[in-house]
Parts: sequence; C-alpha cells; structure tokens
Amino acid sequence: MGLGGLHVWHLLILLVVVVLVFGTKKLKNVGQDLGDAVKNFRSAMASGDKDKGDEPAEPRQVTPQPARPVVDSRGAPARPTAGAATGAARDRQADWPNS
Repeated sequence: MGLGGLHVWHLLILLVVVVLVFGTKKLKNVGQDLGDAVKNFRSAMASGDKDKGDEPAEPRQVTPQPARPVVDSRGAPARPTAGAATGAARDRQADWPNS
C-alpha cells in the first residue's frame, strides 16, 4: 500500500528524519500555529458571510455602448490602407528573387 510510490516504511523514515531535524517542540509550535491560522480563516469566512446578509445582490443592468467611428489624425473617417501585397507592391514581391 503506497502513496505515489511511497510505502509506509518510507513515510515513517521521513517522519523520523523530520523529527530529528526540527525537534518535537518546534513541530508542536508549527502545528499550533497552523491550527490557529485555519481557525482564524474559518471564523473570518463565517463573519464575512454574516456581513453580506440573506438578501442576494441585485444584478446590475449593463447597457451596451455604440461603437465609436475610427478616425485618422485629421479627424476624417479612417479608410483601410493599401497593404504591402496589393497593386504594384504585389508585382514587386512576385519577382523579388529575380531582381
């Protein structure tokens, strides 16, 4: 019976090494601190739920905004620019290796 390739003996040896490295007093303090942190977190979550009340929040109505027209630097309506692959530029690209 193992946990991801770790057998019971591996876990026991790991526990002994951790106890030898940190000591029982330090591990006890870490356990208490962790327990206090979890307890405080739970109480904070419970008090947060009480603050909200029993009434669900009303959904906000969002009205869509119309799209603004795209204008160029002069304020005129922007027109699509000719790409590099149109007209004469396309002809130059077609025979680029030959020129």
